[in-house]
Amino acid sequence: MLIYAITVFLGAFLLFQVQPIIGKYILPWFGGSPGVWTTCLLFFQILLLGGYAYAHFISTRFSRRRQMWIHLALLGVSLAFLPITPAESWKPQPGVNPMLGILLLLTSCIGLPYLALSATGPLVQSWFSRTELGRSPYRLYSLSNAGSLLALLSYPFFFETKFTRHEQVALWSAAMVVYAVCCAASSWRASRSPLDDVGKGEGTSGIANSNPISDVQLPPTAKHIVLWIALPALASLLLLATTNKLCQDVAVIPFLWILPLAIYLLSFIISFDHPRWYHRGCFAALVTLGASVVCALLFEGTGVNLPLQIAAYSFALFAACMVCHGELYRVKPAVAYLTKYYMLIALGGAVGGLLVAVVAPAILNRFIELEAGYWLLIYLAAVVAISEKSRVMVVGSIGGAIAALFFVPIIFAARDARSDGWASALHESFSEFFHDHWFYILIVALATIGALFGRRDTRDRAWKVELAVVPLLFTLALGFVFIVELRRDFGRVVEQTRNFYGVLTVTEFNDEERSRYSTLTHGDITHGLQFAEPPLSRFPTSYYGELSGVGLAILHVPTLGPKRIGVVGLGTGTLAAYGKPGDTIRFYDINPAVEHLARTRFTFLSESKANIEIVLGDARLSLERELSEGDWQRFDVLALDAFSSDVIPVHLLTREAFEIYLKHLAFGGIIAVHTSNRYLNLDPVVIKTATALGLAATVITDSPGDKDWWLSGSTWILLARTPDVLAIPEINISASSPPKIGPNVRAWTDDYASLYPLLR
Repeated sequence: MLIYAITVFLGAFLLFQVQPIIGKYILPWFGGSPGVWTTCLLFFQILLLGGYAYAHFISTRFSRRRQMWIHLALLGVSLAFLPITPAESWKPQPGVNPMLGILLLLTSCIGLPYLALSATGPLVQSWFSRTELGRSPYRLYSLSNAGSLLALLSYPFFFETKFTRHEQVALWSAAMVVYAVCCAASSWRASRSPLDDVGKGEGTSGIANSNPISDVQLPPTAKHIVLWIALPALASLLLLATTNKLCQDVAVIPFLWILPLAIYLLSFIISFDHPRWYHRGCFAALVTLGASVVCALLFEGTGVNLPLQIAAYSFALFAACMVCHGELYRVKPAVAYLTKYYMLIALGGAVGGLLVAVVAPAILNRFIELEAGYWLLIYLAAVVAISEKSRVMVVGSIGGAIAALFFVPIIFAARDARSDGWASALHESFSEFFHDHWFYILIVALATIGALFGRRDTRDRAWKVELAVVPLLFTLALGFVFIVELRRDFGRVVEQTRNFYGVLTVTEFNDEERSRYSTLTHGDITHGLQFAEPPLSRFPTSYYGELSGVGLAILHVPTLGPKRIGVVGLGTGTLAAYGKPGDTIRFYDINPAVEHLARTRFTFLSESKANIEIVLGDARLSLERELSEGDWQRFDVLALDAFSSDVIPVHLLTREAFEIYLKHLAFGGIIAVHTSNRYLNLDPVVIKTATALGLAATVITDSPGDKDWWLSGSTWILLARTPDVLAIPEINISASSPPKIGPNVRAWTDDYASLYPLLR
């Protein structure tokens, strides 16, 4: 038993430890967007399916001795791929499909090792069930998920902070060799079993006859197979959708990759350890409450702080995964169908990943996977409650819905209580909630009345008529609320587009007091505003006013003659408003959809008097390529404003990145770094990097008044090679001293970057 446990645990640990390691390597090459990690998760799920299919095939077609030799051969070839460091040649070229590039890179670097590791769980459990008679292998599955969870949790808190990327790869490769030895020992022990297990298919091998657990269980029905695919597909869909939501609004960092995945694995561990941990009524209540909270957060938009968002989305995901995996365990098969069961679970996970990473971006112009996932889950829970005649699930759903009526307003009241006081905040929160969600409240009331006063007998007909309608009513109510949320501001949207890098929305406003104007948003964050009519249409707006850090830098940089300005991040092209005849403004942006909208929906670029150049592709890779080609830009001002819905592309703020920027900067030039962020205080890491490179730095914080509503408060850090470049009266008036930096903040490098010390 011990050797099997060690092999399963170590294999699962390595399987999930490699995910953040390889993710940190390739994120900078593909722009650092949430789509990179989503594509990685899709790859991992597809390879997991491949590993489970491989385990199912060899365990049902070959004797244990042949299984041993086949798997050892696969492990031997896998070791030839070590170390798994991606080669520089995999850096993408402009115009290359990022998803295809990521999948090809991952296949080349870790495809075979990951396939071998992913087969460990079902294959070793199959061997265990054939040699340890009468003992259930499902706890080994729980142990494998515990190993995966430990790998995920240890990475951001230990491995990432203690070791560089190269050291992490070396440690992982050494552990892979140890794993291969353990796997060889496990297969050798299984092959030494005296039981004859040469199988010709499921149900005819020695498994079914050697384990008394399977003797009392029938072959799986079509209903079971559908649930084996649908339940993990929903859990996977919600996992990726939640990860997308968190990473889109904060940053694509290991903690926010790992937290949802850890919750997903924790639900597997709890559900498969013992059936007593999953109670239908309890988790039906929690998932109803969680879906309601998610709906309220989505409706609220950007007005929710980071801890509350993380806590709420995590709670809802845990409840959802517990329902999916708890019901999945309830329909587990006889051990004879173990590998098929795991293979179909992996298939469901891959289906969920494909829906989020491939299908949704192709057919939808905005993110609705999270809403759709919770709606489908509530609907599936209703179907299960009806088919199983589970009164406890219905009662639990009612309890969760009633709790949501009080819990959601209290959450938002707590957010506003500091400024308004508890009594005022509670009154306003409950008023808004009951006004915006009256239909949901009406359905909850009707369902509660029906459950309380309906007939109490459990005859089939009475149950279907009176109680079966309750979960379906909740499905209807939740769908209504989601539709209301999705249609918010729908009439003002003039164009919306979605691709690998996220959702872009152009919204038009026609306010008599504020004139007509349009905005560009990425996710929930505004990335530009322009008035419709001249001369207002030529005003620099939002974060780029004349008193902002970048505005002061462009207007007052000490240079003679025309200026060369570089901008990392196009947006609406607002900075083109500063262009004068003879100037050149060169924009870098990774998202081609941004250029399309900037040229067709806004006029900053076309109305600018400067020569406008746009370079598509990751800014850092483009600047590196220009250096290698001898095309030194000699920018007078280089503005770094490459945030995507507050997401921080970490690779653009490392020491190595700034060394590239300096090579493109004129001697008396200024680098302007936009550090405005709701959740992260980026000032210390920029100052730390500036100090390490011997640069002068000053902080410009602009806080426009209400009368200048078209301007947004911003913080820019201006960097220069010498202090006298920044010693300009117009800049000094608005400047403040750089912040003091604690010892826990380090300058970022390509091998080390941590956002935890920067959380607000």
